[in-house]
Amino acid sequence: MKIEESNIIETSDYRVIIFPASRPFSPKESKIITEKLYDFLATWAAHGKPLSSSFKIEKNQFIVICVDEEKEAASGCSIDALGTVMREMDSEFELGLFDRMKASFIENGETKTMKLQDFRKGLKEKTISSDIEVFDFSKNSYVAFLSDFLLPLNRSWAGSIV
Repeated sequence: MKIEESNIIETSDYRVIIFPASRPFSPKESKIITEKLYDFLATWAAHGKPLSSSFKIEKNQFIVICVDEEKEAASGCSIDALGTVMREMDSEFELGLFDRMKASFIENGETKTMKLQDFRKGLKEKTISSDIEVFDFSKNSYVAFLSDFLLPLNRSWAGSIV
């Protein structure tokens, strides 16, 4: 049996770190966050070796950092340095970037974020529609981020609540 040549193009699957804010950024905050991340990522290194990295602000509320670990892996110290920068911005703007006890979802075209406890209660009591899309901040690769960052409720981590 002959195997035909594949048309699939292999791409790097970057490591992704997602920092979800509890609210949308103001235009001023978005500008400052962008500037600080550009400055930090330009010099971000692991054991003295530059990290090939980038970022994007998704839905004006979620900071997504990508690192090409095929070139150089992010070390514990480099991840700590990123954490320090993110904590500084979190503190400066009170963004809740490190609060993992929240849920973010899209309902009627609007991004909403609430305490996880209130989200669960809203789903059970049907004050939150089951026709929503839910964000999953646990994605740690770019391919998973692209395919599963935002899913319909029934296919998401929250699907078992209803």
